[in-house]
Amino acid sequence: MIECENLVKIYKTRDIEVLALQGLELRVETGELMAIIGNSGSGKSTFLNMVGGLDRPSAGRLMVDGKDLFKLSDRQLVDYKRRTVGFVWQNNARNLLPYLSAWQNVQVPMLFEKNEQKKKQRALELLELVGLGHKKHSRLTQLSGGEQQRVAIAIALANHPRLLLADEPTGSVDAKTGAYLLDVLRTINRDLGLTTVIVTHDPLLAKKVSRVVAIRDGKIASERIMKQSYRTRLEDIDAFTQTEDVQDEYAVLDRAGRLQIPREMLDQISHSGNRLRVTIQDGKIILDRPDQTE
Repeated sequence: MIECENLVKIYKTRDIEVLALQGLELRVETGELMAIIGNSGSGKSTFLNMVGGLDRPSAGRLMVDGKDLFKLSDRQLVDYKRRTVGFVWQNNARNLLPYLSAWQNVQVPMLFEKNEQKKKQRALELLELVGLGHKKHSRLTQLSGGEQQRVAIAIALANHPRLLLADEPTGSVDAKTGAYLLDVLRTINRDLGLTTVIVTHDPLLAKKVSRVVAIRDGKIASERIMKQSYRTRLEDIDAFTQTEDVQDEYAVLDRAGRLQIPREMLDQISHSGNRLRVTIQDGKIILDRPDQTE
């Protein structure tokens, strides 16, 4: 569904250039549910904006659902944003119109659908999917934060997207509501086969998806893959479950064979400087601190 190679994004002002993505390489398979984590300024939201068609890459290669985003005209990009991607924002003010009911909000992306009955039926089906069919006539002030976010998810699905992008979808709700929202996203991913990419700071949410990609300084630093033993019993994962018990962590090689080692691992061996000793033992690559004399 997503394939990017050596993706670069540079933001320029008159006095400064900011390198937000520095040769990012990532593949996301069709139907996958995955999360992207990273500190503020790491490039994760920039990547989401690139994939969502909200910003143009500076260099590299970015393919989404077979479309080369570097080659799309402005008109084609509008069509791409309407039909290929659905976006859920953290800030509900970007998702919803406060003077419309939940039902009317979900119909907004279908503005050009000529069949009014079909449009209303689709909106009602989506509200039922996110568990809010009984509140279709409620306005923003009558809905909780979690309910507003569920309406936002329904809006993102209105035009049958192939890819759902969620930027901190649980960032403005409490832990219990956040867990419920994740269940909604997981159900949509499973039942509709919808590829879903979530940017999050929520450690519990990150533990409950199949794959977690960590971005540092505009590049992929590491990946965490859920262990098979947890795939069928996600309810056993809670805030106190250690991440290493749930997921295996891997360093990620780029095409030149370079890798970023998670900072936490380097700290555990009290490493400083920019060199590591590399040896091969019994078919394994061993990284260790250099001798004090080196």
